[in-house]
Amino acid sequence: MKSFKLIFSVIAITSLMACGKTSPMGEKVKEPFTGSKYESSGRFFRAVGKGDSSDENIAKNKADLQAKKELAQQVETRMKVVTDQYLAENETTSGSEINDKFQSLIREVTNTTIADLRKIDEVKYLTPDGSKYTVYIAYEIHKRDMYRFMKRQAKLDTKLTEAQRKVVEEIIDEELKKVEALGEGQ
Repeated sequence: MKSFKLIFSVIAITSLMACGKTSPMGEKVKEPFTGSKYESSGRFFRAVGKGDSSDENIAKNKADLQAKKELAQQVETRMKVVTDQYLAENETTSGSEINDKFQSLIREVTNTTIADLRKIDEVKYLTPDGSKYTVYIAYEIHKRDMYRFMKRQAKLDTKLTEAQRKVVEEIIDEELKKVEALGEGQ
């Protein structure tokens, strides 16, 4: 019985000591807007921005810009990967020229598409002493709508030759098929 009490005491003391220890990396912090609702998926590009400042408007603007920048990077990165894969599969005589034109179009569309954002959440915090605001903002862009917009832009772009326009539209149509296969009403 004494050995049982001794073992129980050692376990209890060890458990209490372990509770007081922190990871060498520090304490894990759970921030707002985490989880699949705020992550990009097959149907949406999503991003979250965080801004801190003693001025509420500056904190909000920082969060807003960070989220938009992250979205723009996702769109551009995704389209470059798709373009590279597509052009690698479809060798053309002027492949590099088409690729350059398409990347240029992506930059134009990314800058314009930012206006098509939907704000899905926003929250503001103020420190207890009232000295600092922290703002979180979450945005999303529906991939289907963005790809359709890109296709319209390609049709209107006078800098593209007919062959380049056709390649751009084929790339966008492939991406649209993927998004639409995920289901419209989900």
